[in-house]
Amino acid sequence: MTMFSLLGLAAGASAAVLAIPALPIPTGAPKLDVNIFNTHEIHTLSLADITEMVANQTDSPGPEPDFLTFAAGDTCSTIRTRVEWHDSADSTKQNFVNGVKCLLGKPSAGNYPGSKNRYEDFVQVHQTVTDNVHNNRKFIVWHRAFLWTFEQVLRDECGFTDSLPWFDETKFAGHFSQSSIFSDKWLGAINLGGNCVTNGQFANLALNIGPSTAQYNQYHCLARNGNAADTANTNANIVNGCRALKDYKDFAKCCEQGAHAYGHNGIGGVMRDVYASPGDPIFWLHHGMIDRHFRIWQNDDSSRTGYIDGIGPYNEVLSLDTGIYLNGLRPNMKIGDVMNTLNSPLCYRYSY
Repeated sequence: MTMFSLLGLAAGASAAVLAIPALPIPTGAPKLDVNIFNTHEIHTLSLADITEMVANQTDSPGPEPDFLTFAAGDTCSTIRTRVEWHDSADSTKQNFVNGVKCLLGKPSAGNYPGSKNRYEDFVQVHQTVTDNVHNNRKFIVWHRAFLWTFEQVLRDECGFTDSLPWFDETKFAGHFSQSSIFSDKWLGAINLGGNCVTNGQFANLALNIGPSTAQYNQYHCLARNGNAADTANTNANIVNGCRALKDYKDFAKCCEQGAHAYGHNGIGGVMRDVYASPGDPIFWLHHGMIDRHFRIWQNDDSSRTGYIDGIGPYNEVLSLDTGIYLNGLRPNMKIGDVMNTLNSPLCYRYSY
């Protein structure tokens, strides 16, 4: 199957802003020292590191036969298209913003210690499972499920009917501030040196989860730093270098420590905090990009939707039956459930 047939054409964006209840967001929290978000390192790979990984690949990539199983999955009656932010209609962008505001204005479901609203339930889950789904090969499959779950909760609890937009950071590598995302109209400024975001539709947003692990939770504002030297490494050379890796476990490591890590570090502030980074709504657009890279890598060889290898948490050898735990946000899943975005339950593609 060709990449064209897997991806499809971009679907038309919705023509009007939906009646999503964009409730008032919590505001007024104090600034924290920017260094408090940097207490846990987000590991990175340089282009030279990635080039070396590609050069040292074996001639016969792929999992050992004992680990090779295929995900069947049910077909989808409808496949939604996730359109890149800058290609999306303003109505789609506003629907995304209103959906986030809706969750920020709803009470927590009650099973997420420290969370003060429904949006922070997601931040708390990410904080809780961080050590199990980062720095191992479970990273990209768990985050695919997490992103999809966020979209489903927006649909079920806030009336969201669009698809999540995503941020093609390769086009703004080293100059994120030039993207309309970081503008007065949308998510506010990036180059803030650790100060609170005071413009855009999430101006003065107050957060309760983070920095770091739950024991350090404190009331704080949404802050960003802005480091072009890091965001420069979300470029096409980094992305294509990872794409040239043929085995899942190698690609997964490269994807996590390549553009993903540089995007988090470069936006900085709350996004630099590996545990509570979903507190910044840019998290979802950033991880849409990472998931899109994963989908494109799978498109390069159709068998890649049917196998998994590598080591997950607790030295567990990953298989398609390995659990993906969502801590009650949605029923738990298995890795096999999320390997093919064109199968149920995911049912989405990317616009390019």
